[in-house]
Amino acid sequence: MWTLDHLPVQAIEQQYGFTPDAAWTDKVMHASVRIAGGCSASFVSPTGLVLSNHHCALSCVEQLSSIKKDFVKDGFLAATPAQEVRCPEIELNRLDRISDVTNEVKTATAGLSGAQFRDAQNAIKARLTAACVGDNKTTTRCDVVDLYHGGRYDLYQYHRYQDVRLVFVPEKSLGFFGGDPDNFNFPRYAIDMSLLRAYENGKPAVVKDYFPFNPAGAQEGELTFVIGNPGRTQRLLTVAQLETQRDISLQHLLLNMAQLRGMLTQYSAESPEKARIAATDLFYVENTYKGRLGQLQALQDPALIAQKQQQEQALRAFVAKDPALSARVSGAWDAIAKAQTVYRDIEPDYQTKEIGIGFNSQYFKIARMLVRGADERARPDEQRLAEFTEAALPQLEQRLFSTAPLYPDFERVKLTASLTKLREILGTDDPFVKQVLGKQSPEEVARQWVAGTRLGDVAQRQSLWQGGKTAIAASTDPFIMLARRVDPAARAVRMKYEDDVEAVEQKNAELIAQARFAQLGDKTYPDATFTMRLSYGEVRGWSERGHEVPPFTHFAGLYDRATGAEPFALPPTWIAAQSRLNPQQRMDFVTTNDIIGGNSGSPVINRQGQIVGLVFDSNIHALGGAFYYDPVSNRTVAVHSGAILQALQYVYGADHLVQELTVPDMH
Repeated sequence: MWTLDHLPVQAIEQQYGFTPDAAWTDKVMHASVRIAGGCSASFVSPTGLVLSNHHCALSCVEQLSSIKKDFVKDGFLAATPAQEVRCPEIELNRLDRISDVTNEVKTATAGLSGAQFRDAQNAIKARLTAACVGDNKTTTRCDVVDLYHGGRYDLYQYHRYQDVRLVFVPEKSLGFFGGDPDNFNFPRYAIDMSLLRAYENGKPAVVKDYFPFNPAGAQEGELTFVIGNPGRTQRLLTVAQLETQRDISLQHLLLNMAQLRGMLTQYSAESPEKARIAATDLFYVENTYKGRLGQLQALQDPALIAQKQQQEQALRAFVAKDPALSARVSGAWDAIAKAQTVYRDIEPDYQTKEIGIGFNSQYFKIARMLVRGADERARPDEQRLAEFTEAALPQLEQRLFSTAPLYPDFERVKLTASLTKLREILGTDDPFVKQVLGKQSPEEVARQWVAGTRLGDVAQRQSLWQGGKTAIAASTDPFIMLARRVDPAARAVRMKYEDDVEAVEQKNAELIAQARFAQLGDKTYPDATFTMRLSYGEVRGWSERGHEVPPFTHFAGLYDRATGAEPFALPPTWIAAQSRLNPQQRMDFVTTNDIIGGNSGSPVINRQGQIVGLVFDSNIHALGGAFYYDPVSNRTVAVHSGAILQALQYVYGADHLVQELTVPDMH
């Protein structure tokens, strides 16, 4: 997962005979984009057409749907540009520039610890991002990126697209064919794709760099590159931090996800409309549960922990041999271990009050944004919570004023379940629980709050946002009153976490990074940070229990796998199109590229910079990829470029999109 300004050029050239020069790398950077909510994508035409996954556009598709027009079930195709529909919340980011700001950040925090370290780091990040954005915050986004856990800090400048429109998405039964049983497995038979379009000034964006489609796709053994934004890896964490993940964080997350899945499944069974409303949440929960379970199983493998212990001991031994380095660094591991003890003590309060396990409702999330926004925007930019700095406000406001529908009954059910969870975790006699529930049950307060709120009205949210602290203080909306009431406790535990856990981890991880650089130089890549990375690999299957798993599946296998019952039911369009499709057309394939969550929607390109596939999953072996990469069995799963073109042409009659996708890149 290499950053584009530090590619292992010699290693790629030695293994594959290809040198990614500056011009190639620059094009790759500008042709790739990030979906700010958590996916990757790429430009695939000079008029702003964007390729990503079905599941990356699912929230938009659901938000544009209704009981009368269910685009999740039936798919969506804009036959003309006029029919392209704006997504309420999707923001695209195109990376334009990377600047090293390590000296600025480390100078600002030198000699500081705890709250002073946190405040100084937040302040310098706010200053750097504000200067980077300037007067162009509607079209420019800037983030200070922590690499190597504080070993290096870079300033990433993006071009921001907030007018993003839906062009095409297949039926969910095809985009997620095989459902949860096939998820993180292979063979796969899904066309997990979507087409969006970036607009500027009301017109399709004109882009210089994009990836044209190669209909033939990659061949077995061929070099492939994945360019995307892997979310978070923990490959460089200390053993103490990994033990916290194994023993506390993942255990509690999985328990919560399992209970949420049960609630959502029950709600979905009550009617087709409730199933439609809950579909996006249920997909997220099922996907998260399976992914995190794989991570937990990886950390429960004694061999992995032994390997991490051996690596840590070797680094500590290296430090001990250098008196000057030892004086600076040797206490870092113990300090981080102590911070884990602090986290274990505050974890129930932090997760329920600040992270929001206790208040699972869009109404509450909106109320918290409004309440905290009123407080934070009254402060100097450098003193605000990170999510309320001037540079961060455009994306926050896009979410806050989203026209996506809210469903009161669904919000009531989710809130009831989460308030019950709040009481379960903290206890009936906890003062915070009493403050929230009083003498009422979770069902009673959830019903009253949802019935009394006006936060489903975008105009009401805008009025409260514009009215600032005065409007918030005067509001009698039950969710605004709740957010006001619980915010002191939530802020207090957040500050405790940031001062005594996060700041300690960050400060001491910087020291460990210095030791690692002294030992290895910069010949290793940093942990993933949901910023652009390049992975190189090749199309290759693997061995599973003595059997070879071929790298490709074909359309013929899709029809063989179909049973007519979900999640293996084909939509009518595919049943009707069977005779028009080439049964030997490659459909999905696997590569040795190194990916993690966040890479969904990443383009798979060849050395010519052509699309040969679209990342949408990994195999089950790669679920431990948060902690290590194993080229023997870890595999990326992608949709074949030829399958996408055939589906568009012969199933959906979208010849105009096929023509646009195959426009050759003249640059």
